[in-house]
Amino acid sequence: MTKVAIIGYGVVGSGLIELIDKNREKHSKNEIVITSILVRNKDKYIDSSHREVITTSVEEFFSAESDVVIEVMGGLHPAYDYVKNALLLKKHVVTANKDLIATFGHELFQLAKENNVSLKFEAAVAGGIPIIKPLTESLYGNGINSIQAILNGTTNFILTKMNSESLSYEEALKEAQDLGFAEANPESDVMGYDSARKLAILSSLAFDKKFQWNDISIEGITDIDENDFKYANKLNCKIKLVAESFKCKSGIYTSVKPILVDEQSILAKIDNEVNAVILNGDEIGELLFVGKGAGKLPTGSAVYSDLNDIINNRFTDVDSFNKEEANVIKFASKTCNCILRIKTSNIDEAINKCRENFNNIKIIDKSISGEVAIFIECTSEAYVEKFIENLKNEDNYEDAKKLIVA
Repeated sequence: MTKVAIIGYGVVGSGLIELIDKNREKHSKNEIVITSILVRNKDKYIDSSHREVITTSVEEFFSAESDVVIEVMGGLHPAYDYVKNALLLKKHVVTANKDLIATFGHELFQLAKENNVSLKFEAAVAGGIPIIKPLTESLYGNGINSIQAILNGTTNFILTKMNSESLSYEEALKEAQDLGFAEANPESDVMGYDSARKLAILSSLAFDKKFQWNDISIEGITDIDENDFKYANKLNCKIKLVAESFKCKSGIYTSVKPILVDEQSILAKIDNEVNAVILNGDEIGELLFVGKGAGKLPTGSAVYSDLNDIINNRFTDVDSFNKEEANVIKFASKTCNCILRIKTSNIDEAINKCRENFNNIKIIDKSISGEVAIFIECTSEAYVEKFIENLKNEDNYEDAKKLIVA
């Protein structure tokens, strides 16, 4: 018998409990018994299964017998205190909380090691896609050279709708909220923070170094508009919020930003709330993982898988979060192709400035009054950024921005 205590009974928690109940026959020799479920408001669950063990008391929750504590409430606090307490009580922990792992992973994995218990987190990245276990187990003999991924279903849904149905950002966001793909406050998703936290976790495991998510170069999708898609389509591209990390001579480049991907590429075909992770290893080559990045049963399935690993004594040491800090590079020293959108009262002057500063340029569109879109090739992204910064400081330039072409 394995006794399980669960923190949270929301979307993921209910999915996990449904899977536990559904698969009871598979565990006839080692029954999973839910001994306590901690919630904020007990009245919401009077008709729920296992209501007899639901509690709002933290003391009552931790006094209940349990072998495994599962945290599916989300957020940093009080989740951090609950998980820390469970580890100190020498209980195995399973969490779906990417904020927790990205921010406090170094401390919590050290605590788990000191107390001879396991901390598992498959559901913290890419929902139902099994990506943590391949990185920590299946690909152990490989050196990972790069990660390229779509890690946020909300932003991918919004960008898909903007592209396929010509919706504005605001219209696509509202539809995502109406369908439950976006929160009432979508800041973490649309500003790229959610993807950055997930990328920090994947990069720590892939490159065996400690990554801080706020060291990553982050750009969200809130400034993407209909004209960006118009220009992208002229290059036979789609716009995706891509999380990327790869080895450079001086460190590891990491970024989360909207980029243009060829419409025939793998990432261009990942639509709506689906996630994808592309790993490139020195021995195995390219591997693709695709699936639902969120949701009741996909994420619940990942948590359930971790629980079964613990039940069957399948443990893996994870110490990447306590290794040396990675040298994070914000601008890669490689050729940068991009679309420059320049808003100015003097289009011809802007075109001439681009010709003077870049070897190869191509006018994509200047049909919009006061704006020109130019495709450029440059030796580095940093040089493009400096060019944009200089333009913005000149009086007759209203705005300028870039969209990198993968």
